[in-house]
Amino acid sequence: MKIEIFDPALCCSTGVCGPSVDPELIRIVADVEALKKQGVSIQRYNLSQDLQEFTLNQTAFAHLQQKGPDAFPIVLVDGELKTERRYPTSDELSAWTGVTLTPKQVGKKEINTIKVQAKSQSCCEPGSGCC
Repeated sequence: MKIEIFDPALCCSTGVCGPSVDPELIRIVADVEALKKQGVSIQRYNLSQDLQEFTLNQTAFAHLQQKGPDAFPIVLVDGELKTERRYPTSDELSAWTGVTLTPKQVGKKEINTIKVQAKSQSCCEPGSGCC
């Protein structure tokens, strides 16, 4: 079995970067890595970084020509189109591969933030008492 995920154009190879990360991308990255560890042949291709893979795969290329880049992601299992415009669920991946994927806690952890003040234009830092 071979699973291929053709991603839309993402900023980096995983898409898990930048100030606001889509929790769905975090989940699919974790699921793909878990399946690879179990020996499943699964690969992701990013439209902005792996254009050659999109042109070499007849299904992905036809999909791109007919529906445009906004119709991605698509998922192929042994060359057959299984999903489009969304990533497969963990349950779908499990059904296709026979590997049980455990649910992820995505976006549930509280993040502590700190407030940073801009430097003053004077020679003294605010609140230092020197000015």
